[in-house]
Amino acid sequence: MTFQRARSAEQREERRRTILDTALAMLDEMPVADVSLNELSRRVGLAKSNVLRYFESREAVLLELLDRALRDWLAEVADELAGGVDLDGPAGERGERFAAVVAHSLARHTVLCDLIGAQAGVLEHNVSTDAVVRFKRSALAGLGSMAELMRRYVPEVEEEAASVCLLAMILTGGLWTHCRPSPSALAAYEVDPALAALHLDLAPALQNGLALLIAGAVARTRS
Repeated sequence: MTFQRARSAEQREERRRTILDTALAMLDEMPVADVSLNELSRRVGLAKSNVLRYFESREAVLLELLDRALRDWLAEVADELAGGVDLDGPAGERGERFAAVVAHSLARHTVLCDLIGAQAGVLEHNVSTDAVVRFKRSALAGLGSMAELMRRYVPEVEEEAASVCLLAMILTGGLWTHCRPSPSALAAYEVDPALAALHLDLAPALQNGLALLIAGAVARTRS
């Protein structure tokens, strides 16, 4: 694929979308760590210097994809919660169901989890302050939306909802890396079965962690 120079605002926006869509397709094939600017440029059909006319770095492309993926996921999980949590159930049951729906929803979105896992250590580096400010403002709004969902189904968390949601996303990123052990770690589990307790599966581990956060928040607000 080759492109002519984008001259209008519409053409430039179309070029940006093409770059983002191509990077997203690459993430379906490889982890964040393997997405290079050289390969992205090759697939888009632009010189690397031309890609950098639209995004200041590889990390800026991926940070924008994370922003888009978070917004799409929030819209999706809202529908899943509507069908998965009984508002008439006791607080403990609603908290457990909320944790289950959110955890299994996130676990299905492997690209999103990979991007969340790379956010602080990779994606927020090699980008301008303005890019980080834009992303964090959007992320803060997204956390607000997630907290509203939590208060709808588990109102007992009260003002702790925002903190629980922030910790849930941080937990998601941390668990994502731990749930993808290296070949050496997998071999260690084979050598010593007692170590299997450290071999985590993302969905149940995230569900358990989020349920504990919610239960702790409810207990704090009631104390």
